[in-house]
Amino acid sequence: MVTRPDWIRANLASLQRLLRPLFERIADDPEREASATTTRIGALELGAVLGWMSTRVLGQYDLLVLEDEAAEDQDLVYYVGPNLVALERRYAFPRHDFRLWLALHEVTHRAQFMGVPWMRSHYLGLVTSLLGGAEPEAFDLVSSLKGALAKRRSGAPVDGADAAAGSGVLGAISTPEQQESLDRIAGLMSLLEGHGDVTMGRAGEGIVHGADRMARVMADRRRNASGVTRLFQKLVGLEAKLAQYAQGEAFIAAVEDHGGTALLDRVWEDPSHLPDLGEIREPERWIARMAA
Repeated sequence: MVTRPDWIRANLASLQRLLRPLFERIADDPEREASATTTRIGALELGAVLGWMSTRVLGQYDLLVLEDEAAEDQDLVYYVGPNLVALERRYAFPRHDFRLWLALHEVTHRAQFMGVPWMRSHYLGLVTSLLGGAEPEAFDLVSSLKGALAKRRSGAPVDGADAAAGSGVLGAISTPEQQESLDRIAGLMSLLEGHGDVTMGRAGEGIVHGADRMARVMADRRRNASGVTRLFQKLVGLEAKLAQYAQGEAFIAAVEDHGGTALLDRVWEDPSHLPDLGEIREPERWIARMAA
């Protein structure tokens, strides 16, 4: 159990590890160094994002990024205490059952990354590929996303680059060449989030009392954000993350309807078996690829 400031510190440390290849590339090439203005704006934007999200997150699995650096601070599953308690009180959730139910989801994520031998290195490789072409000056999140939001309001078509903006920071810095990596990451995360929710529901059957109601409340909580909350979700990419749960669950349901758990288990056999974002949205394409 952690406090909100603890959660922010943990995520800052995780981001530093994850973005290290980009930082090292900048350090090796002074001409790429970000301006002081860009650095200040980036710090303010990141602080605003983490500060806001610290009031929403209930639990989290912190991936082991670097094995030789502060391993005791990575590969952890934890709750954000104030948020958890507030939700338990608001909806009168039984404390033991609700926390066990959430733990099943986060522990599933740990099993995905640490139990599938190639998953962790594959994911980190995708992130490194995505950041490989990123430019320091591109980290102005607000200016990068204002244009996309203006297009949405005007009803103008949203092209691939604007769709990437729905992914928040990573979408805002993506180039056409990086879009493939971004789509593969989005497809992977949709699979993992959907699988986490499905596993949480199945593992909790007969063990977690009131799990059906908890699932309904959490689904409504994801869908029914409005006003400032909805706008902020668009800006930071959280809205796209929330959609990953539903898309991932729908993909799993379609695959299992076609070939049962034996077919679904093929996603864990090899990185080439993972669905991309298009296949997540159209499961029959992945099913046909596996058959071929």
